[in-house]
Amino acid sequence: MNKRIIIGIAGASGVIYGVRMLSLLKEQVFETHLIISEAGKKNIEIETSYKASEVAAMADYTYDNRDVGAALASGSFLTGGMVVAPCTIKTLSGIANSYTNNLLVRAADVTLKEKRKLVLVVRETPLHKGHLRLMTMAADMGAHILPPVPSFYNQPKTIDDIINQTIGKIFDYLGIEHNLFKRWGENP
Repeated sequence: MNKRIIIGIAGASGVIYGVRMLSLLKEQVFETHLIISEAGKKNIEIETSYKASEVAAMADYTYDNRDVGAALASGSFLTGGMVVAPCTIKTLSGIANSYTNNLLVRAADVTLKEKRKLVLVVRETPLHKGHLRLMTMAADMGAHILPPVPSFYNQPKTIDDIINQTIGKIFDYLGIEHNLFKRWGENP
């Protein structure tokens, strides 16, 4: 597997998913390429104890979301995939409609056109038919829709347990080994 992963943090609630992914991928010696939207930067400071600059420093490479000419905007930039965590409905809409007006959406579009793995951690509830239609459109193009919906068979005790279960599902799809949660049927 290519150990180069793109992480996008959009402005939905749940920026901790992107932040946690950065820290876990660093532990596994992955090369991380980060794009944070302006709303994502605001939410990092609202929802976590981090400053946006501290999160950016966790990545190996960070890009300005306005820089649609960055390396990530080219199919020749090889990666093991991309994760948008969290993914706003606006970002989902841009991806589903190939409206590449920023680097985050452009990198996702390139990921799809190159048939690489794209995970969208869509963080919105409730969903109306338009949201569901956008998810179907993105899935039809090859995106993997992975809302952060916790499971309870592993009896989570903390918020970290719930976050880790979602990150573990993302890692499963990307083929990244982990032991972030107890799998169904495993002994404690």
